[in-house]
Amino acid sequence: MPIPHIFLAILVAAIWGFNFLFVKFSLQEISPLWLCAIRFFIASVPAIFFIKPPTAPFRIIVLYGLFMFALQFSLLFMGMSAGMPPGLASLLMQVQVFFSIFFAAIVLKEIPAPLQIIGALVSFSGIALVGLHFDKSATLLGFILMMAAAATWGLGNLITKKLSNINMIALVIWGSFAACPPMFAVALIFEGPKTLIYSAHHFTWLGVVSVLYIVYISTWAGYGIWNWLLSRYTVAAVVPFTLLVPIFGMFSAALITGEHLQSWKLIAGLLVLGGLSINIIAARLLTKKPKSF
Repeated sequence: MPIPHIFLAILVAAIWGFNFLFVKFSLQEISPLWLCAIRFFIASVPAIFFIKPPTAPFRIIVLYGLFMFALQFSLLFMGMSAGMPPGLASLLMQVQVFFSIFFAAIVLKEIPAPLQIIGALVSFSGIALVGLHFDKSATLLGFILMMAAAATWGLGNLITKKLSNINMIALVIWGSFAACPPMFAVALIFEGPKTLIYSAHHFTWLGVVSVLYIVYISTWAGYGIWNWLLSRYTVAAVVPFTLLVPIFGMFSAALITGEHLQSWKLIAGLLVLGGLSINIIAARLLTKKPKSF
């Protein structure tokens, strides 16, 4: 991969790492379900009037929008609203890699290699360490919701595997549009219109900037560049850069919001990232093995 493209991959990791901060800022001014609904509405309208739907079955696009966007981000936003700080949130979401492997083993019969299982055990020991330190800044409910969000990301990855040779920006836009109706319905039922009206009357410039960052920088630019890289290089060459996301997330949260980086958080981070690294090494070894027929 050329150096400019390496910098692009690092840029995406930084964008997604900082995104957790902007989610936190947004949640201080708008409720999680309304934030999710508004995010995907702005991400898709008016773009859908100018960009054609991707050349894929519409039901697959809808499933992609429901799992990769509506479910994942509503659970993520609710988890952070329930008491999961942005730094830890950025770390816990990386467990989606192992949920992807688990679901692929069940649905696609892709049995993980022993080294991948070892990597998963190392990472989940880091998750268990997080589970031993629930307090006011990291609640049990927030932890459960974050794990659910990571699981839905894993399911979304299975759906993405069915999509190839399509316009990925169009997929992001139309997947966002597919997420809108259920998100608006759920927000109306569980949070009500009064919550949205209250937020509209108390919205500050920081809230506006945060929502715009989440929509255009994290969703459009982040996913757009990432999908562009994936279309040109192997997954094994691109995916390792996601290891940088929690690094940007945790240290930016510590610098900007004052989130404490206790020793147990650093150890948990090393365990999770170490397990992910083992998994990536295992994936590279598997791709080098000759296929047997």
